[in-house]
Amino acid sequence: MKKFCILLLLVFGVQFAQSQELVWHTNVKEAIKISEKKKKPMLLFFTGSDWCGWCIRLQKEVLKTDTFAKWAKENVVLVELDYPRAIEQTPELKAQNSNLQMAFSIQGFPTIHFANAVKAADGKVNFQGLGSTGYVAGGPEAWLAVATKILDKKKR
Repeated sequence: MKKFCILLLLVFGVQFAQSQELVWHTNVKEAIKISEKKKKPMLLFFTGSDWCGWCIRLQKEVLKTDTFAKWAKENVVLVELDYPRAIEQTPELKAQNSNLQMAFSIQGFPTIHFANAVKAADGKVNFQGLGSTGYVAGGPEAWLAVATKILDKKKR
């Protein structure tokens, strides 16, 4: 009986841990559909995941915390736009990320833009920028205060 209870705890523990994991979309078209369906803005994370020290620090101190995960699930659709140096990407993903880097005038990493997708009459997608930020010292609470302020402006 004791072994059965331990096994049961393990199974439910793994399922709970998996349900807490965040989904970072890399395909912007898919993220736009989800954003429209859930009526949530996108958080577009422009990063150099394998070389940018500030990006790695932002991930560790904020984006991979339980506090951020809870906030993100309630407020945004997550999109990672990566510009790695040593990790291979498909030509389509490189082109998508390059186009978005130009569209949002990204000058440095990490940069996070909050945006809604707005479909134009011709079927093309435009982005309604809500605001942007980057690394904010002080851990998840300080970063989320900035992010929440950006999203709250949208609601007014």
